[in-house]
Amino acid sequence: MTHNNLNPSKDTKLFDGMVIFTQVVECGSFSGAAEATGHSNSYISKTLNKLEARVGVRLLNRTTRSISLTPEGQVYYEQCQQLVLDAHDAMSLLTQSHIEPKGVLKVSCPTSFAESHLQEVVSTFMRQYPEVSLVLDLNDRHVDLVQDGFDLVIRATEQLAESSLVCRKIYSCKGYTVASHDYLKRFGVPKTIEQLKSHQCICYSNLKQANKWSYTHINGTDSQVEVKAKLLCNSASMELSMVLADHGICRLPEFVMEKALKEQKLTILFSDYLMPTINVYAIYPSRKHLSPKVRCFIDLLVEKMPKNTD
Repeated sequence: MTHNNLNPSKDTKLFDGMVIFTQVVECGSFSGAAEATGHSNSYISKTLNKLEARVGVRLLNRTTRSISLTPEGQVYYEQCQQLVLDAHDAMSLLTQSHIEPKGVLKVSCPTSFAESHLQEVVSTFMRQYPEVSLVLDLNDRHVDLVQDGFDLVIRATEQLAESSLVCRKIYSCKGYTVASHDYLKRFGVPKTIEQLKSHQCICYSNLKQANKWSYTHINGTDSQVEVKAKLLCNSASMELSMVLADHGICRLPEFVMEKALKEQKLTILFSDYLMPTINVYAIYPSRKHLSPKVRCFIDLLVEKMPKNTD
């Protein structure tokens, strides 16, 4: 494709004709584009002629009955289409920035993360945006954002599954293998991950392989051990309660047990292994036409979270 030595920084007419061109292609005719844009057929024709003259190639094949894209026109159209869409999105963001958030906002969040980090966010949001009714679903299960009708889902995970949804990391922490002091006094301290097989373990049932615990040694070696699930549970808060009640060894994100760790009620095991990073994400369907209520809630999440994200 000939570029005609265009200099984007100096060509003040770089975008002239793009909207008309994409409209002609999408309508399939000059008359259709004229009706859609409110211009005359002659204006549409002159605009396309000027555009082709500026870019130095024929973009459209014209007959008395039809139009079709040239190969160069097809390439140019694909780029113009995205630019026009981006421009509409930019205008939408400017427009929405002046719209007061209102309506119902439905958010799903893991119970333990909500209890440890979401209370100030929710309180501030309710105070700042009185026209929004907030529906909070505190649940550790893996909800389907679209099918279950959520505007926003907060998810904590070591590795986020690939998805067409948009995700924004809002927080990160370490995950630890822990036990109470009394449990370790009674049953002994495991020195290797293989010794976990002879211990009572508390496992998180929302994971696909709840009783298979993976570790990476500081030398880079990856290992996996299959533990015996003394308790299989779908609540991280309940897991912590059972660990503190001396019922076994568990793997938990730091945000679940911050208070217990500060109060030195737990022992962290396997210091010769790397502690996995647990990332917390805000997940929503699309950046395009993001509603003010969702955008404001995400902005507040980012503002209020501890500043330890990458």
